[in-house]
Amino acid sequence: MKIHFISLGCDKNLVDSEMMLGTLAQKGYSFTDDETEADIIIINTCCFINDAKEESINTILEMAELRESGQIKALLVAGCLAQRYKEEIQEEIPQVDAILGTMDIATIADAIDEVLAGNAKNHISDCNSAVVYGKKRAVSTGGHYAYLKIAEGCDKHCTYCIIPKIRGNFRSVPMEALVAEAEELAKEGVKELILVAQETTLYGKDLYGKKSLPKLLHELAKISGVYWIRILYCYPEEIDDELIEAIKKEEKVCHYLDLPIQHASDNILKRMGRRTNQKELRTIIGKLRKEIPDICIRTTLITGFPGETEDDHEELLSFVDEMEFDRLGVFTYSPEEDTPAATMDEQIEEEVKVERRDEIMELQQEIAFEMAENMTGKVVMAMVEGKIADDDAYVARTYKDAPNVDGYLFINTEESLMTGDFVKVRITGSNEYDLIGEIYHEFTE
Repeated sequence: MKIHFISLGCDKNLVDSEMMLGTLAQKGYSFTDDETEADIIIINTCCFINDAKEESINTILEMAELRESGQIKALLVAGCLAQRYKEEIQEEIPQVDAILGTMDIATIADAIDEVLAGNAKNHISDCNSAVVYGKKRAVSTGGHYAYLKIAEGCDKHCTYCIIPKIRGNFRSVPMEALVAEAEELAKEGVKELILVAQETTLYGKDLYGKKSLPKLLHELAKISGVYWIRILYCYPEEIDDELIEAIKKEEKVCHYLDLPIQHASDNILKRMGRRTNQKELRTIIGKLRKEIPDICIRTTLITGFPGETEDDHEELLSFVDEMEFDRLGVFTYSPEEDTPAATMDEQIEEEVKVERRDEIMELQQEIAFEMAENMTGKVVMAMVEGKIADDDAYVARTYKDAPNVDGYLFINTEESLMTGDFVKVRITGSNEYDLIGEIYHEFTE
């Protein structure tokens, strides 16, 4: 029987999807990219912000039409939206045969068997249940890079965030399990490991009594075949000297940190329930740049948080202008049910949120374009992502570029390159966020 699998949301969700795909492949199922050829459709959903929620609901409704018409034999919904709105899905979309929560991905094959046998039932465990790990994964990212989910849940309880209610408290995956998974991925050809969690910087504190991300980095760096290790989702207040030293010492660890700060006004940071103020943010960013001069810092911000004044916004603009982040994304505030921020006074009009977001992105665009121009003449190592059809050119990424969120490097060459190859490239120019370059041959220079 053929399965059409739809994975929505973040890269952490993608790891769950890959575990489900791996389980189903071992059970003998085959897969199709065309929903009209499928016997079974599975949707792994997201509901982090309103846009993600809408995308998940619309996708379920679209696939429900195929179930209603009898074109498919089973429709299953998993993940965050399923965990949070199981009753609503069951009542409003009866075409959904079974619902699986965030901690129930290991039961996907059983759930399908039950549906096909006419004994459909939901699998919804408490979101603080044991973390699922050690499952065979079907990597869906092309095989040359993969995400390694090192922890589940979050203890921070920022006032705008629903994650602790649908993913539970912070729980780390044991280090030996992560090393074993990384070794298996490397054997399958994965050259870049991207560490993800709701918060990577607290890794191991619950299991080992201390923050153990530096030790994990040292262990992963020993794995043959792994060339790059990239760290995402680092909370600024948890970055310490030991972590900075590990990034400096281990050659395989990219000088790249994803540091979501969300805002720079102390007033808004406090209302958000964040653990840092602007002075501390300046100190952390300054230290990172002093200790690792070529570090690439990515951050994310939220505009239009309840109570954000024009002065708060101007303060944030000034901070972005001064800090000159290498990479930056901005979201408009999305009020989520059951979060403290949703019931706060002084909610901001959508139009104002969007205006403020656009103003920040316009400023960041100037910064990013100038940074890209300044790369001209430099020689960098890059990972090939693929060839451009009908052209003597390839798409690649530098250490400064995480997949799907950052820019690309376009390499003009008649040489034959393979996806996953590492090549030295001389930057010859830029096009907005992206770089343009040519293969650098040291022996001819």
